[in-house]
Amino acid sequence: MIKFSDIIVSDDNEPFIIAEAGINHDGDFKKALELIDVAVVSGASAIKFQTHITDKEMIPTDMKPGNISEESLWDIIDRCVLNTEQEKELFEYSKEKGILFFSTPFSREGADRLNELGVELFKIGSGECNNIPLLDHVAKFNKPMILSTGMNDIESIKTSVETILNHGTPLAVLHCTSIYPAPPETMRLGAITHLKETFPDLEIGLSDHSLGISVSLGAVAIGANIIEKHFTKSRKWPGPDNPFSIEPNELEQLVQSSKEIWKSRGGRKDILPDEQPVIDFAYASVVTIKDIKKGDIFTLDNLWVKRPGTGEILAPEFYSILNKEALVDIPSETQLTKEMYK
Repeated sequence: MIKFSDIIVSDDNEPFIIAEAGINHDGDFKKALELIDVAVVSGASAIKFQTHITDKEMIPTDMKPGNISEESLWDIIDRCVLNTEQEKELFEYSKEKGILFFSTPFSREGADRLNELGVELFKIGSGECNNIPLLDHVAKFNKPMILSTGMNDIESIKTSVETILNHGTPLAVLHCTSIYPAPPETMRLGAITHLKETFPDLEIGLSDHSLGISVSLGAVAIGANIIEKHFTKSRKWPGPDNPFSIEPNELEQLVQSSKEIWKSRGGRKDILPDEQPVIDFAYASVVTIKDIKKGDIFTLDNLWVKRPGTGEILAPEFYSILNKEALVDIPSETQLTKEMYK
């Protein structure tokens, strides 16, 4: 179990669905506000942005972010920066709308800004999963943290988890594949089970970069209690992450379907009391298929099984009745009772 604000994440509570706005606003503050509105309408548990202070998180570089964009990483991040006042407005607007706001810092300064803002939860992105100095810095705030683990193996993750837990800071861990978009065959949902086995005391979830919502729903089915998913108001918006983000109707479907799947998890293969009305008509009872006289022997010629299942002797007992002797006359099409035979 992990708790933040008035939210509890555990097997006994609905999945915590993070609407990941990230930098899908592309530096446009008005769009950032619109994304909050979309997240609220969808019923998401929280909205998450990214807190960038360009020169504090990287050195000047012309490096391009893989196959995500032809634009340099520096230019992308610098264009998408939201300043302190804008983040404060987003924080207050989210509070006003009744949705939890938090963000991913990429620098000490970004983390400090968020802490001063009063966020109740910190998200660490996969790129910072093995950034032990930053993890150590954020963990000292003793506010709950969610750690994404893309591009890291289990041994690396153990070190990161230990760094955070050494401060007594509440922690949840997300499986992630850092490919944009991530093909289904790279998603490896078995890693969720691996993480649950490795960290049995932590809540485990999925940060999902695949297209659509099917992989996220599959993760909920196998026990993920946190889902983080990039979303946008329109995939036509400019920005490197918008093309693989889900749109409002998909986000709403993710929220609703994850709740339904959560409700269906667990249990054992037992007969439910609520199945009794169907049992009554769907089961078969042992019945006579010919008139039987007192003293006759039950055989396949005069006994069989038929609906409804309201008889005293049901189909599984059929073979134990054969070769027994009738104690009374029994008309054809009669449900057998124990008083009718020896």
